[in-house]
Parts: sequence; structure tokens; C-alpha cells
Amino acid sequence: MSSRRIAGIFITVFLAPHAVSRLHPECEFIFQLEREERRCLQYVAEQGNRSSEGCWPFWDAVACWPRAVAGETVQRACPAVFSLFKNNTGSVSRNCTGGGWSRPFPPYHVACSVDDDIPESEELYFTTVKMIYTVGYGVSLVVLTAAVLTLLFFRRLRCARNFIHIQLFGTFILKSVAVFIKDATLFSSDETNHCTLSTFACKTSVVFCHYCVMANFFWLLVEALYLNSLLLSSFYHSRRCLWGFSLLGWGVPVLFIVLWMISRAYFEDTECWDINEDSPYWWIIKGPIVVSIAVNFMLFINIIRILIQKLNPRLIQFNNSSQYRRLAKSTLLLIPLFGTHYMFFNFLPDYFNVNLRLCIELCIGSFQGLLVAVLYCFLNQEVQKELHMQWLRWRERSYGVVSPAAKGSQMDTPF
Repeated sequence: MSSRRIAGIFITVFLAPHAVSRLHPECEFIFQLEREERRCLQYVAEQGNRSSEGCWPFWDAVACWPRAVAGETVQRACPAVFSLFKNNTGSVSRNCTGGGWSRPFPPYHVACSVDDDIPESEELYFTTVKMIYTVGYGVSLVVLTAAVLTLLFFRRLRCARNFIHIQLFGTFILKSVAVFIKDATLFSSDETNHCTLSTFACKTSVVFCHYCVMANFFWLLVEALYLNSLLLSSFYHSRRCLWGFSLLGWGVPVLFIVLWMISRAYFEDTECWDINEDSPYWWIIKGPIVVSIAVNFMLFINIIRILIQKLNPRLIQFNNSSQYRRLAKSTLLLIPLFGTHYMFFNFLPDYFNVNLRLCIELCIGSFQGLLVAVLYCFLNQEVQKELHMQWLRWRERSYGVVSPAAKGSQMDTPF
């Protein structure tokens, strides 16, 4: 497998859906060759009723050779498809002899400067990228699972804020699982041609991955909406409000994914549904994600504006100053984790700086769930207090050691 194909695979399959809407070079190479072959075979069929003297036209898997008379030398320019990889103007020739066509001279790989070897540096780079994102998603999966179990185990931690955190953690968990499933389904072997692979399993893995990514973006949006509501008012978040958030985070992505599935199944049922070459139906998924990223960004700008106003010493009341400062700290920690880099890539071409995008989307992005779990669970004072209390109770039961702090605990924030 060439390094170009590896890069194309990573871009098409693993980068965030809003960043992909174009066929990568390896698949374009294959499909363009197929188009050239169809045109050549049609030409060969049209020449079938003519004289059988000389050399017959044929397709040699790379170029189409026309009819020629014995003794004639035919020269063909390097196929245009090779220009996807290198800008070349070479040519290949064949002699028409009494025994048929001669071998091409010079060979294609010499005349057209096609190098199929993988540079050691590029092979090492892509191997390293895969190793990093595999470790990142794996560690994130373990830590996120522990965070969800922790928030569910302690009754005092069950509140609206942590309910939303749990849902967000869940989307990161599903996203990690989806990446591993897609790895196993589409790229279990180097011989797998994902450009033409079309099975129920691979389509299911693609649909599941798109849903997980979409749900992750919408729960990030829910987090931003919830923080804005806390800053704008102190109303009680009822079960109806939480149901509304759940519908937005889990239900809305289902709607768009189902619409996209129906569109692909009826109008564009090609390959494994992971390739979107100028597909208008791709906007059914890409559009809502782009909108959610833009809205999320505006909400965070609004959060910063509100915090700057509320943290003005002249406007702060004694009884709520610490509350807003703590909320400001939490909000500012969320900002770099809530997709600001997606805003940057939204307005750039799909193949702008591939190596940088691979690094940010896969390497850094794979650890995003880990950072969220650590910052908003294990470094949270309430969680640490509950874990400490549980440790003291365990010591009391095991060794009879009683600590005054083990007699009770209270949550130190109303949110």
C-alpha cells in the first residue's frame, strides 16, 4: 500500500466529517483508470469489423493502444491519471510487429516517473500517526468509562450539570469505539481496497461512525447552551429541560443520519458510503455539523462576554462572587476543548496541509475525551471529595479508623 493511499484513507475515513467532501487521490486514480478502460473497450468494439491485418487495438491496464500496421511504432503520452501524483510529460512506445505488439519501451515506471515504493520517512510518519491515535482513543475510552461510572456511583453527584457531562462522555466513548470498529472492518488487511468495498458490515460501521461523531458535536453544543443558560439566569433545570437537551444531543443526529442513509441507498449506493465525491447528499451530515460548530463558537464568545461583565468588581455581589469565579474557571477550561480548531478547518480546502490536519484531527483529537474526563470529573472538587469520603469509609470498615470528615459531605456548588 502506497503512502499516498495511506494518507487518503486517513483523510477520508477518520477526519471529522465536516472536513471531508472530496475523493482522495488513490481512489481517483482507480476510478479514472476504470473510466479510461471503458472508453478503450468501446473503441476496441467499434474497430472489431475492420481488417484483421496489423496489430489490433487493446487495453494494457494503463493505456489504450490504437490499431496499427506492421512495422509501425506507436507512441502514447503518459496517462493523465499519473498527473494526480506527479507532473510528468513522458511517453511510452510500442512496435507493431508481425507477431503483434512489442513490450512498452521505456517501461511505464521509468517513462512516467511512477515510484511505487514507500519512502521510509513517510511510512514511519503514518505508522506513528496510527499508533498515536490508537493509544489516544484507547486511553480515552478507559478513562471516560471510569469517569461515567464515578459520576453514576455517587448519589450526591447526580445533578443536571453532571447528567450533561455523562452524555458528553458517552459520545466520546462511542466515538472511540467507532474508530476501532472501522479500523477492524475497513482496514484489517493491506490488500483491502476500500475504494470498491461494499458490504453491509462496512456500511454499518461508516453509519455508526458518522452518528457518533455527529452526536459528539451536538452534545458539545448542549454543553455550551447549558453554560449560557446558567450565566443568563438561575432557573431550575427541570426534567423537561433535560429531555429537551437529550433530544437535541441524541435525537437530532438520528434524523440527519437516517435521511443521509435513505439518500445514499436510493440515489448513490456506491462503495462503502465513506467516499463523497462532490456528493450533494453529504451536506445532510456536513451541514448540521458546520452549523453546530459555528453556533458553539458564537455561544462561547457570548460566554466570555457575559463573564467579563459579571466579574466586574463593581457589579459582583458578595454572595455570588465566588460562584461566578468558579464558573468562569470551568468555562474557560472548556473553550479549547469545544472545537475551536474545527472552526479553523471549516473554511479551508479539504486537502489543505494534510500532515497538519492528520496531526490535529487524529493525534490531538484522540486525546480530547481524555482531557474532558480529567478536567470535568477527576479534577472536580466535588468528585475528589466523594472519592476521598469513600476511601475514608473503606478504611473505617477495614481498619476501624474513624475520621471526622467521614461523617458527611456536601456538594459545594448548586450547579
